Amino acid sequence: MRRIIVFIGAPGAGKGTQARLLQERAGIPQISTGDMFREMKTLDTPLAREVQEIMASGKLVSDDVTYRIVKERTSRDDCRDGYILDGYPRTSAQAEQLEELSKEQGMDVLAIEVDVPRGELMKRLTGRRSCPECGEIYNVYFKPPKKEGFCDLHPEVELQHRSDDREDKVATRLEVYDEQTKPLLEYYASSGRLEKIDGTGDVEAIYAGLSKLV
Repeated sequence: MRRIIVFIGAPGAGKGTQARLLQERAGIPQISTGDMFREMKTLDTPLAREVQEIMASGKLVSDDVTYRIVKERTSRDDCRDGYILDGYPRTSAQAEQLEELSKEQGMDVLAIEVDVPRGELMKRLTGRRSCPECGEIYNVYFKPPKKEGFCDLHPEVELQHRSDDREDKVATRLEVYDEQTKPLLEYYASSGRLEKIDGTGDVEAIYAGLSKLV
């Protein structure tokens, strides 16, 4: 079945990891908004130049422009048998635009929510530490370094805690996500196109649940 798979999940839920696994193992291309916007910076097309001007001005990219970027990227040959969307749609308004695109492309849409309890999300995000020397990622709750505060591979290098991962900022990000995403979940649930997988535990166990749906 030619299908558009939409991953929905809070920051730290691991939806990007599962999308990458699905791409690697099932051969379904993963299309992320981050990758699309980065590509727009390197292209010299009318749409890319328009996006570059918007970003240079500091303005937000509108839903209509974002939709045109998604439409352009998913119209390429690698997406003709279906694709995964990571980071789009974020709102019910964007979901309605995707609905039109799916009809044009002759595909169904399946939304998959990667569900992780709020307490675990807070630990995943606030517990992150990184080595400025090698980029190794730790988590004080789930993957602590051997010596507290220092990299295993570079024992003299102190680990860094990003300002975005401070508790107050993480809490705000999750609140914004809830406000934006509740209508999106309701949009897909109302038409029977929303599935939920448990995003806690081992990556392989999570993928096993996902693979049963797709």
